[in-house]
Amino acid sequence: MDGYAKDAHDGAYGRVPDLCEKGQPVAQNGFDQSNQKVLVFDFGAQYGQLIARRVRDLHVYSEIVPCDISAAEVAEMAPSAIILSGGPASVYAEDAPSIDAGIFELGVPVLGFCYGHQIMAVTLGGEVAHSEVGEYGPATLACDNESALFKGTPMEQTVWMSHRDAVSRVPEGFVVTGRTDVCPVAAMECPERKLYSTQFHPEVRHTEHGQQILKNFLFGVCGLVEDWTMDNLAEQKVAEIREQVGEDRVILALSGGVDSSVVAALGARAIGKQMTCVFVNHGLLRKGEPEQVEEVFTKQFDVDFIHVHAEDRYAELLAGVTDPEQKRRIIGTQFWNEFFAVAKQLEEDGRPVKYLAQGTIYPDIIESGARKTGGKASTIKSHHNLIPFPEGVHFDLIEPLDHFFKDEVRELGLALGLPEHIVYRQPFPGPGLAIRIIGAVDPEKLSILKDADAIVREELDAYNQRLFEETGERNSEHSCWQYFCVLPDIRSVGVMGDERTYARPVILRAVESSDAMTADWAKLPYEVLARISGRIVAEVPGVNRVAYDITSKPPATIEWE
Repeated sequence: MDGYAKDAHDGAYGRVPDLCEKGQPVAQNGFDQSNQKVLVFDFGAQYGQLIARRVRDLHVYSEIVPCDISAAEVAEMAPSAIILSGGPASVYAEDAPSIDAGIFELGVPVLGFCYGHQIMAVTLGGEVAHSEVGEYGPATLACDNESALFKGTPMEQTVWMSHRDAVSRVPEGFVVTGRTDVCPVAAMECPERKLYSTQFHPEVRHTEHGQQILKNFLFGVCGLVEDWTMDNLAEQKVAEIREQVGEDRVILALSGGVDSSVVAALGARAIGKQMTCVFVNHGLLRKGEPEQVEEVFTKQFDVDFIHVHAEDRYAELLAGVTDPEQKRRIIGTQFWNEFFAVAKQLEEDGRPVKYLAQGTIYPDIIESGARKTGGKASTIKSHHNLIPFPEGVHFDLIEPLDHFFKDEVRELGLALGLPEHIVYRQPFPGPGLAIRIIGAVDPEKLSILKDADAIVREELDAYNQRLFEETGERNSEHSCWQYFCVLPDIRSVGVMGDERTYARPVILRAVESSDAMTADWAKLPYEVLARISGRIVAEVPGVNRVAYDITSKPPATIEWE
């Protein structure tokens, strides 16, 4: 049994199937630019998506598929390799995920981790037993470095374990290649059939030679090459959009963030003025952003640009609403209503729209619990661009980034020639400041939060720039990946100018991350924190206290709502 608690993003393989009245999205899982493809079977591991990330980090295309996919379906996909993820279940539990045994007969190299290690064992005739002593965290692995999997790694190395069940008897034809004091079969293999597995997790950074183990499997065992690059990918995505759209028109949900900006750049290169970029201004953007978005996208791209001023309509709809999911639903529904109105006007003008392009990325789908294959999945939080269209809308979707993580989107943006100030723009949720204001949204709270957030961004932009100049790395060890303010629905007592105040606190949130799937709070220098706090209290009326959120993700999310 994998000791990880089952996370809510267990198996997001694509869009929710009923989002479009006209069926499935037109652009899905379509960017394996060579004949190489690694399929990652998801058994519900907390960090299952990291496996696909680690493979892509090695410039090999990978995609996640459900663990109950059939051998026939796998054969049709013609993968170059298969990786079996971990998972929270015991292989002997009544509802435990299983695997089609025929997959091991396809002649495709297979590597299993944790639950994947155990399911490989029992499916092929081995045994798994429940141990009285579990292994959680770092463990010392003694391995056979003559094995192709451990080539170039030490005979003793630190690995990351999270299990109580363990393989007690290997299948026929397998040999043990790794063990720990607690786990006698920490790694096993059948080289003749190219089947390998480990009880530990090579995909996590805590396994010190984990990436080398992945390299050994992909390049040594499978004979793959590093040919999945962003430069090649940009041209492929442009060609795909051009082929899909033909002579039809596209409307783009443009927020000004990196995700939709990259889609705009792809669309501009592929189809030019066949794309209409629609910027819905809901009045919940950060200070100065509506003006910046309009300036950039009327000058940077050769596309139509429409600025929809919907501030008053959103303010009326959100008045008195305190529940965060209700806020998201209201904002999402109105988001589509605004789009529908623009599309209807375009049709009346003789320019009917067939396609809707969006900047949906992989974490959006995972956190929304979407699952292309059906079945029940949990939801961490809903996303505005995953809420069903209003009745009567008939768009096909173009979502070229729906299987990209955030850092991959940034790489693609640079490959497309986007300026750095767009590519490295602070991540910002679609519902905007509405979900950074705890409780009801009103003009006073918006004003406070916009002013406080502007100070935070100014100071931490400068802090990141200093680190970049010192290290030459855009995302160095101590740089902040995302930073913003939260305005809670409380007041606190303070003293300002020898007088008692009863004003609002502001909560500072700054995290280090690369993909938004996991994040740690940023270890900012005290003098930076002091300057931010001092400026906010001095410059923002209605604030008398600043707190710093030092919670990682998990257990928290990056946003508060």
